[in-house]
Amino acid sequence: MAAMVVRRAGIDMNKRAGELSTDEVAKLVAVLENPAGFDLPEWTYNRQKDRDTGKSMHLVSSAVDTALRNDLERLKRNRVHRGLRHHWRLRVRGQHMNSNSRHRH
Repeated sequence: MAAMVVRRAGIDMNKRAGELSTDEVAKLVAVLENPAGFDLPEWTYNRQKDRDTGKSMHLVSSAVDTALRNDLERLKRNRVHRGLRHHWRLRVRGQHMNSNSRHRH
């Protein structure tokens, strides 16, 4: 995703972050805030087919944390197996527990 964003913003790929001008940073921010306006494919977004709106979007900064928190709360509220595992602070995705979870609290 990063390479596509830099290409759509028209910035040289070999530049470092400290070498960017304020205009180039503004272009990057514009592409990240509205990737659909710059013809980025939907499979690059970090929130595809949102449950509430049904749209695909790319969330930035604290919106990512808020969306994740809302998703986990919904799973817990509906008493879904995955939500219960999150609530109990256990492994969610089928990892083995015998020798791998000694440091998990």
